[in-house]
Amino acid sequence: MCRAKEDTMNLSLFADLAVNGLVIGGIYAVVAIGLNMQYGLMRILNIAHGEFLMIGAFLTFTLHTVTGISPLVFIPVVMLASFVLGVILHRLVFRRLTAQAKSLDQVEERSLIIGFGLMFILQNVATLIWGSDLHGYDFLSEPVKFGGVIVTQNRLLVLFLALLISIFLILLLQRTLIGKAVRGMLQSPIGAQLVGVDAARLNPFVFGLGIAMAGLAGALLSMIYEVTPSIGESYTIMALIVITLGGLGSIGGSFMAALLLGMIESFGTHLTNPSLKMILSYSVFVLILMFKPKGLFAK
Repeated sequence: MCRAKEDTMNLSLFADLAVNGLVIGGIYAVVAIGLNMQYGLMRILNIAHGEFLMIGAFLTFTLHTVTGISPLVFIPVVMLASFVLGVILHRLVFRRLTAQAKSLDQVEERSLIIGFGLMFILQNVATLIWGSDLHGYDFLSEPVKFGGVIVTQNRLLVLFLALLISIFLILLLQRTLIGKAVRGMLQSPIGAQLVGVDAARLNPFVFGLGIAMAGLAGALLSMIYEVTPSIGESYTIMALIVITLGGLGSIGGSFMAALLLGMIESFGTHLTNPSLKMILSYSVFVLILMFKPKGLFAK
C-alpha cells in the first residue's frame, strides 16, 4: 500500500515537472523563433529582443487592468502593435545598417551595438512609464486536476497557445509561398534573390514578425508571472541558447530545442537547486558549442 502511494506521488511529481518544463519551453520557443528568423535571415543580432517581450507584457497588463477585459482579447492587438513597431524600427535603423555594411560580420557587430542601445532605451522608457516595481494580475489562477497532477488554468492556457502558435508559424513557413521565400533566404540569400525573392520587402516583414512573436511571448508571460522592466534580458539570453541548441536558421529546431531546454531547467532545478537555473542553461550552451556547434537539429 505504501509502495503504491509512493509510486503515485513520484508519478505526480514527474508529471508536474514535465508540465512546468513545457510551459517554460513554450515561452522560450515563441521568443527564440522570432529571434532566429531575424538573425538567420538578415544576420541582425537584436540583443534587445527580450525588451519587446517586456513591452508586450506591460501593454497586456495595462490594457487588462484599465479595461477589465480578458487579456486574451488583447493578444492580437499586442502582436499587431509589436509588428508595426518592428517594421518601423527596421526601416529607420536596421535597413540602413544592412545597406551600408560591407559584410555579414559588420551587420552582426553593428546590430549588436544598436541592440544594446535599444535595450537600455526601452528599459528606461518602461521604468518611466510603469516604474521599477513588480506588476501582475490574477487571471485563471484556479487549479485543475488531471489524475494526480494539479496545474493552474492559466499555465495550461499559456502552454496551449504557445505550442499552437509556434506550430502554426512552422507550418506557415513550410507550406506557403512566403514561407518558402523566407526559408530560401535563410538557406541562401543570394540564391533566393536570383530566383526572384524580393529581400527589400521580405526583410522588414520578417523583422516585424519576429518582434510580434516577442510581443506575443510577453502577453502570455504576463498571465502567469509578474513583470518588471528588466525581465527581457534573461529571455534574450535564453533565446540565443535555444538558437544555438536548435541550429541557426532552423525554425523547427528552435521549437524542439526550446522545449528541451525548458525540461532541462524544470527537472534540473528540482534535482539540484532553483538558484542554479542559469548555470544549467549556460552549461548546456557551452556543451553544445563544444560538441555540436551547428546545433542538435540543424540540417
